[in-house]
Amino acid sequence: MTLQPLATSVHRAYTADLDAEDFYRMLRLRVDVFVVEQACAYPELDGRDLEDSTRHFWIDSADGYVLGYLRLLEDPDGTLRIGRVCTARAARGLGLARKLMRAAVAEIGRAPSVLSAQTYALDFYRSFGFAETGEEYLEDGIPHVDMRRDPAAAK
Repeated sequence: MTLQPLATSVHRAYTADLDAEDFYRMLRLRVDVFVVEQACAYPELDGRDLEDSTRHFWIDSADGYVLGYLRLLEDPDGTLRIGRVCTARAARGLGLARKLMRAAVAEIGRAPSVLSAQTYALDFYRSFGFAETGEEYLEDGIPHVDMRRDPAAAK
């Protein structure tokens, strides 16, 4: 089954502005990718989705599935954190993650921002101005590297 995007427009909303069905569809994609597909039993629902400042970015399919998703969090020090970047298996290769990242980086602007990248995706995040800030580590059995985008270098 190949899911086709619905005009590939990126939607953005704070959690408080989401309806329950949309929020459920986003969480379903995250669980499908990070827990089921990556065979990684970890607490996907970490409580951060419900913070007042959390923003969700997603792309829908014509038949009601969320094809791509990421969330933007605000850490206590004001740094913005991109996380949970994922694309449905059937929609990979369509550039949806890149479209979502462009929207998130545009929203971030010149603010400091960080993310924790799975190592296979380092070049993808580098293309948005993120650079490694530490050594590789295992998180839930998956290799990751912390990355930061320097606001002074932001375009």
